[in-house]
Amino acid sequence: MALSTPLNAIHRAAGARMVDFGGWDMPVNYGSQIEEHHAVRRDAGIFDVSHMRAVDLEGRGTREFLRFALANDVDKLQVPGKALYSCLLNESGGVVDDLIAYRFGDERFRLVVNAGTADKDIAWLHKLNAMAGHAVTFRPREDLAMIAVQGPKARERFWDAFPEFKSASEALVPFQGAFAGDDILVARTGYTGEDGFEVAVPAGDAATVWNGLVAAGCRPCGLGARDTLRLEAGMNLYGQDMDENTSPLDAGLAWTLDRKGPRVFFGRKALDAYQPPWDFLGLVLEDKGGVLRAHQAVATPAGEGVVTSGTFSPTLGVSIALARLPKGTAPGERVEALVRDKRLAARVVKPPFVRNGRSLIS
Repeated sequence: MALSTPLNAIHRAAGARMVDFGGWDMPVNYGSQIEEHHAVRRDAGIFDVSHMRAVDLEGRGTREFLRFALANDVDKLQVPGKALYSCLLNESGGVVDDLIAYRFGDERFRLVVNAGTADKDIAWLHKLNAMAGHAVTFRPREDLAMIAVQGPKARERFWDAFPEFKSASEALVPFQGAFAGDDILVARTGYTGEDGFEVAVPAGDAATVWNGLVAAGCRPCGLGARDTLRLEAGMNLYGQDMDENTSPLDAGLAWTLDRKGPRVFFGRKALDAYQPPWDFLGLVLEDKGGVLRAHQAVATPAGEGVVTSGTFSPTLGVSIALARLPKGTAPGERVEALVRDKRLAARVVKPPFVRNGRSLIS
């Protein structure tokens, strides 16, 4: 039986089409997925992301443990509330999960991991903790709900709904959070390429926050719009663009790997020895007659590549994709994607495709 978030009844009462997503009963849309997408690009939309798992870590050696466990370096987080994006790697350098790490104190951190991998991630972290020998305690925050409010008017509408939170959140820069009340974390993060907040609140307060944002003019949005938005923004989806058998070097995630110094992190040895055969790039379909989708083959002058994520872009009005293409493939090249047994012309571009509502491709 699928798990449900504290907002499940609200979604159903609003007529949402519900689907199983990573073992969770989640809304895919509330009517028009295209309109939900445009609401986020042009105004403000809200997403129930309570299926994501927050895990609080504390205790002696927590910071050093995370410097060992994560491929990005939490020592970059010099200010309480600052966050970074990182990969959690296995011994072969594959991606166990991608996550966000927040620093609350010298030995107090929070990780936010993906829904479908949460149990696996926590078990892996326990294993690494035993290996490292630190006295870290893990507290999965199943008592929290998370709501994302995204779009050019997201912060304005959030403060209209909850003016009491403005003083705590007004000065936040991207990838920074602050507590706006007892166990209420407002973070300037998101998964859409737009500005906004992700708000973690006690589960019992989730309905109040959701309904307040709807009353302030935010449009409820489902997983469908979330996927088209994140793909336009060039953001990876775990399980499609990377997984345990994929190196972050083959998924456009080299920027999340802090290898400048001698720090030893789990999976680094495999990364340092690996020579990636792929470039991770974007595709824009130029021929009519199909839509780019995951697993489609891509013929290039240097050999065959593969689409990892693809969809129709509501903002651009064309089909777009992320793809692993043979090393040396360059933006501007023309390639052919195999779409329903047809070879359709596509142009290679450097993602992202859209940021802050603007097209980034010519």
